[in-house]
Amino acid sequence: MTVHHPQTPQFFLTSPSACPYLPGRAERKVFTHLVGDRAPGLLDLLSQGGFRRSQNIAYRPACERCRACVSVRILVDEFEPARSMRRILSKNSDLVARMAAPSPTSEQYSLFRRYIDHRHATGGMAEMSVLDYAMMVEDSQVDTRLIEYRVKGPDSRFTQSSDGELLAVALSDVMADGMSMVYSFFEPSQDQRSLGTFMILDHIERTKKLGLNYLYLGYWVEGSKKMAYKIRFQPQEHLTPKGWERYSG
Repeated sequence: MTVHHPQTPQFFLTSPSACPYLPGRAERKVFTHLVGDRAPGLLDLLSQGGFRRSQNIAYRPACERCRACVSVRILVDEFEPARSMRRILSKNSDLVARMAAPSPTSEQYSLFRRYIDHRHATGGMAEMSVLDYAMMVEDSQVDTRLIEYRVKGPDSRFTQSSDGELLAVALSDVMADGMSMVYSFFEPSQDQRSLGTFMILDHIERTKKLGLNYLYLGYWVEGSKKMAYKIRFQPQEHLTPKGWERYSG
């Protein structure tokens, strides 16, 4: 008879469902719950094995015949922005970023809905209500931060009350060896700003300032247009059967 210690995490396997990245394929995930005082340490350990967090769940792909999803992390101390990335930083020099505890607002949800309706109207998050959004933000047992990106007001250096329009939001975890971008969204009418890239660049700098080594970007899927942007941030490591290895593609 197998006896489970009460502090030992139990893992579960989902039923097959349509793959959101590669047409005609099915996906399965293995997952466990992140609860209690041990949740931060468990997330640190599982992240080394390619797990991601969603609310109080840690998960990773466990597809039977496919290994297309590859965990990616940026080596922040070695990162140097390309010329195109420096232009994006310049375009967004009129923004101010505020990092705080994860607290949902109606303004965030309105931006979230515009983003989802414009970019992912047929995706799994299309039906998320304001309550679902609040749970996504607040339901965390680890060190989670919410970063708002707003147009600078005349007194943004001194007071948040003068900050202008909300253009982007990132929900991120701080772990023992790095930051992990859990979910981010932005104003879809501001394509010229490349806000998705800008938030990753901002997170690279935040990770450096925290004295941490890696920025975890989740999964890269070769052949998926949705994931192609992640390869632009070099140098980076990919999780392989031999462990984390520098990617040189």
